[in-house]
Amino acid sequence: MRYRIRHRTTYRYDVPANLCHNEARLRPLDLPGQRCLSWKLVIDPEPEFHRTRLDSFGNHIDYFSIQRPHPALVIAAESEVEVLSSGQFSFEAGGPWEQVRENLLASKDPAALDARAFALPSPLIPVLPALADFAREDFTPGRCILEATSALNSRIFRDFKFDPDFTTVATPVVEVLENRRGVCQDFAQLMIAALRSIGLPARYVSGYLETLPPPGKPKLVGADASHAWVSVFVPGEGWLDFDPTNNIRPGERHITVATGRDYRDVSPLRGITVGGASHSLKVSVDVSPL
Repeated sequence: MRYRIRHRTTYRYDVPANLCHNEARLRPLDLPGQRCLSWKLVIDPEPEFHRTRLDSFGNHIDYFSIQRPHPALVIAAESEVEVLSSGQFSFEAGGPWEQVRENLLASKDPAALDARAFALPSPLIPVLPALADFAREDFTPGRCILEATSALNSRIFRDFKFDPDFTTVATPVVEVLENRRGVCQDFAQLMIAALRSIGLPARYVSGYLETLPPPGKPKLVGADASHAWVSVFVPGEGWLDFDPTNNIRPGERHITVATGRDYRDVSPLRGITVGGASHSLKVSVDVSPL
């Protein structure tokens, strides 16, 4: 499946901002099941300095700096991406989850060594006994890792309420667990925290999900949004994705932009601004099949 993605962010300042430094993670990744066919980033006003690089997780970063007064800032990213089906897996793959954990600790395979870093706590995702207890409701002794992960994915979807007014990007994972509500970012970080708390590597995935309008209704321009889900490492299988917000395995409708330890590693835009007083923010996203 091919998509054209338009992601437009607009900041308007009460008084002109004098200076800003920003990092954008908006370019989709090239992966075994995904190709970024074209990419364009337009920044208005045009920055005095703009360079690109890869971060330590392999994500594309555009760093730019505007060093003159500007009443507004517009960052418009457009890409064309081809996504292939993720395929099916057997719930028997990987074997018992405890054995997977032990094999990862003993393995000298480069992929396994890299994955072990994602079993550690990160700034937004703690490793706690309460989160381990939450995971063990599905990760019973001897259960296959993919069967247990799928069950955890389904339980978060079933038992937690999607509530965009309850959390912010700074809401702790334990608060989400206690109140059983949040948004895709919260559900992804909760699932990752549960997996890491029992010693399994899991990473945060940021991207887009093609949304479909109600039957008989036109699709609204700009109505799509960024999305978040989870990737679990299984030796011999690699990183396998799960979407607890929708209780599905990501496939052709999910477009991956960045991966990291938690949301802080993959936020689409991050930076500092000098001046400008207060500001308004508007984000518009369109994911259109071609």
